Amino acid sequence: MAPRPTWKGYLKVSLVTIPVKVFPATESAATISFNQLHEPCKTRIQQKKWCPSCEREVTISEIVKGYEHEKGRYVVVEEEDLQKVRVESTRVIDLAQFTDDTEIDPIYVDRAYYLAPEGPMAAEAFAVMRDGMAGKAGIGKVALYGREYLVAIRPKKKGLVMYTLHHDAEIRSIDTIEELNSVPSKVKPEEMKLAKQVIATFDGELNLKDYKDEYREGLRKIIDAKIAGEEVIAPDVREPEKVVDLMEALRRSLNTVSAEKKKPAKVVAAKTKVKAVANGAKKRKAG
Repeated sequence: MAPRPTWKGYLKVSLVTIPVKVFPATESAATISFNQLHEPCKTRIQQKKWCPSCEREVTISEIVKGYEHEKGRYVVVEEEDLQKVRVESTRVIDLAQFTDDTEIDPIYVDRAYYLAPEGPMAAEAFAVMRDGMAGKAGIGKVALYGREYLVAIRPKKKGLVMYTLHHDAEIRSIDTIEELNSVPSKVKPEEMKLAKQVIATFDGELNLKDYKDEYREGLRKIIDAKIAGEEVIAPDVREPEKVVDLMEALRRSLNTVSAEKKKPAKVVAAKTKVKAVANGAKKRKAG
């Protein structure tokens, strides 16, 4: 099923305004969700809305939004009050700045969305701006789901990707992690040399399609087994060994990886030798 747009408006760069649609880039349906049940009868629990003052259950039509401005005192905010908030970002993504796309620290990234032109008339201008943004990211704002987000937009294939960003005030400083105070600022050269060698053995071209959600797959198997009335046996999981001697652990890591990488070559060599012996036997028999 094709995704539906969650926002429609305009992408603005200086005096260039392009009608666009925003689509979610991630799929939350991949997550296995659970319902709360009453254990004795396996009935799904209902979440009821209860007013402790009136001592009764209330309906959705009786519920309004309230902001607590003092302890126990609220001001009611109606839907028409929300409509009066008319900042430009409710309809326009105005890119106020461009920067190299490598300048954005991933820690600021929240969610990803795809941008597409709305209508054939907007497609040409959209393509021109997309190609013009190669290697760059545009920074702007957009109002989504009742709040204004800082966003970064960069080109991807035929379209644009918009990332909602955390504001700087939302990012906790790494200096607040007290456990890092005991981490040494300098390391031994011989340990660092071995560590780099170990890391280099795992170096390769990244393809995230190679990585699967093994936890979800395992959970799906358990659910299917329980539906079928089959017994579920948990596999043994070995606890990682505690590192007592770092140099020894690095050497063993390097030797293990090197040995694993050599195995396929030995197997191929062995197969080639067997094949050569077999071919020789055939020739002798034919002769």
